[in-house]
This record gives sequence, C-alpha cells and structure tokens, in this order.
Amino acid sequence: MRIDRLEPIPGPTGRIRVVFDGAQSMKVYPEVVADCGLYAGKNLTEEELDELRKVAARASARQRAVRIVSASTVSERELKRRLQQKGEDPEQAQQAVDWLKDLNVIDDAEAARQIVRRAAGKGYGAARAKQELYAKGVAREYWDAALADYPDMSEAIDRFIAQRLRGEKPDQKQLKQLTDALYRRGHSWEDIRSGLRRADAEE
Repeated sequence: MRIDRLEPIPGPTGRIRVVFDGAQSMKVYPEVVADCGLYAGKNLTEEELDELRKVAARASARQRAVRIVSASTVSERELKRRLQQKGEDPEQAQQAVDWLKDLNVIDDAEAARQIVRRAAGKGYGAARAKQELYAKGVAREYWDAALADYPDMSEAIDRFIAQRLRGEKPDQKQLKQLTDALYRRGHSWEDIRSGLRRADAEE
C-alpha cells in the first residue's frame, strides 16, 4: 500500500494522519513516523503495514498511559483497566503498564501509600482507606504496609461531630444520621462511640 501524504492533526497530542491511496488513513504519533521511516510516496508491503499497526498501537497505549498517571494516582490494575476502557488493545495495555513499571513511574506500593495518606487527610477512617485501595485496584499484598501507621482519627471525628451538631443536643434521629455518616466515612463503631462521648452526645 502506498502512502499518499502525511498530515499534521491539530491538537495537543501532535499526532499525524497517514493517508494511503484509496483514502484509507491512520493516526499515529510522530515517533511512529520516525521509527517506521514513513514518508509520502513510500510503498508498504503487507508485513510492513502490519508492523506499522503494531507500532502505532504500542505508541498509542504508552502515550495514553503517561497521560493517565500524570493526572492521578493509579495502580497497575486500574491503569490497564482504564486503557482498555479507552479502546486500547489488552495486550498493548499490559505492555504499556509493564513499560511504566520498568521505568519506576508506576509502583503499587507507593500508590497504596498515597491513597492511604489522602484518605487520612480527608478525615476518613481506616475502613474507608481500604475501600479506596480496593476501588483503585491496588493488590492486597501492599495494603498492610500502607495501613500500618494509620493515624489516630479522634480529632477528625470530633471536628465532624462539632460541625454537624453545632453545640446542640441531637435527638435519636439526628444521632443515628450522625453515626451512620461517620461509619460511611470508615470509622469503627468503637471510635464513633468514643467521639460521641467526648461530645456528650451519646444515648
């Protein structure tokens, strides 16, 4: 198949449209053009065309993976899932994950620590931090180490109770709503009861 022309595609990604005879086209990143030696007028054999597709797919998965990890903390499992949700081939998605792992850009142990620190910073209890780890797809082998030094959340519980009660004595319905809200935030029943005692709000 003969390449008719190469057209820059406007936008932040800097991709290039490779237009073939017969109006077929393919969007690729600049490094693919260089790696495959593409130019207008070049004739590609079926083998070369297959190789171009593989190189383009690999570059696409890697570029997308970089954008994802640059925007948020993700685990290996979550990164692969999000790449596939974006339409990347499962094999290329896994290769992109392995590539970033080899470069120490993605690390499940560090991701676990960051997720736990963020949960504690928001005033959540350890149970909520575990929910976040599960939702982010962090392997369970990293949970214990990340949760080992989870801070005492008494002050966070006290602040939450004070904000909700504003100095008033709660009735039974309000007390249940407050207790349920703290439980949803990942605090244990024992810690919640202790907080209510400190606020003189327990029944």
